[in-house]
Amino acid sequence: MRVLKNGARLGLAVAAILAGSLTMAAPANAASSPAAACGGGSYHVIDSHNLDGYATVYLLYNGRTNCVVTWKKLDIGKKTWTSAEVGLWNTNPQVDYGQFAYYAGPVKVDAAGKCIRWGGSAQHNGRTSAWSPNGPTHCG
Repeated sequence: MRVLKNGARLGLAVAAILAGSLTMAAPANAASSPAAACGGGSYHVIDSHNLDGYATVYLLYNGRTNCVVTWKKLDIGKKTWTSAEVGLWNTNPQVDYGQFAYYAGPVKVDAAGKCIRWGGSAQHNGRTSAWSPNGPTHCG
């Protein structure tokens, strides 16, 4: 009986250690940079827009595909309204929006030689800052 009790205690201790290590792991969606969120590799920032200090919307490109990520600067780790969008000009964009702890996106569109539209939004203390250009951008 004593062996069974000690075994049960050991099992509970191991379970507690494993549970603690799992809660300390980074969230699955927490990339280390906008480029990493897009998939790393050859993505590089070609444009960005500051959303009143709440977040920055990054436009990245790899020679064929545009990728947009809205990277939070405030409320990091806290889920707040955040969005990212990109699309070919005069088409419906790809959009990622919702309650995110670190960033919205990535959203991507193959656009080599074409005009795009892109933007994003972020919320802090009930105020939302949003941005999207009024006309086609990054043509060619």
